[in-house]
Amino acid sequence: MPAPLTLPRLSWGAPDATRRALLVHGLGSNGALMWRYGVALADAGWRADAVDLRGHGTAPRALDYTIAAYATDLAATLPTDGGSWDLVVAHSLGGAAASVAASADPRWANRLVLIDPAIALTDRDREIVRASQEESFADPSTHAVREAHPHWHEQDVELKSLSAQQAGRWAVEQTSAQNQVWDVTDAAAVLAVPTHVIASDPEVYSIFAGKPAESVVAANPRISMSVVAGAGHSPHRDEPEATVAHLLAALRR
Repeated sequence: MPAPLTLPRLSWGAPDATRRALLVHGLGSNGALMWRYGVALADAGWRADAVDLRGHGTAPRALDYTIAAYATDLAATLPTDGGSWDLVVAHSLGGAAASVAASADPRWANRLVLIDPAIALTDRDREIVRASQEESFADPSTHAVREAHPHWHEQDVELKSLSAQQAGRWAVEQTSAQNQVWDVTDAAAVLAVPTHVIASDPEVYSIFAGKPAESVVAANPRISMSVVAGAGHSPHRDEPEATVAHLLAALRR
């Protein structure tokens, strides 16, 4: 197994909150872009810590960008006072890595909420991801992000621009190159903790809903799913209020 890296954190909520959540972003993003979840959880009495994944944000750079390496970092990331995470909210690549970490050690987290997780990628998905990352690196300005996503909140525009400037281009490229077979359905199929998938709308674009990976939901009774209508792959930026409502509903299950 690759050696774990220590990931930088950004936090919302009271340090002494009794419920602790870990927020994990997707490819080419950073921890700050999980702010919608951080604010919602803090308002609900949680302490939420978002991390920058290896090669992203201000996290250390490395040579290994396999999903296993990302998962090793997450497995070594624990609440400041030790113990298990009460909740892990993980988007896209983060959802794949969190699934691997949680399946390897059910004590790491008591509950998962996976946001349109990249459990398995089709060839078309890989091409869409590649084109999206190339576009982000080609022009990471706030103007370009705002033009591409005029309905996003201004903070998401600013942070998406920043995340593209912070992320290591080589790291992002290697994440695709080093995961020629992108499929962690075996890990997801044996998740032993309650897991809810908040999927994007396949009528817009989802990396999970309507794809082969969705069969994992039927195979594992611990996994449930809901779909954010009208949202693309980042529902917390496309339809933030609805996505937060899905999150809070999942926590009441």
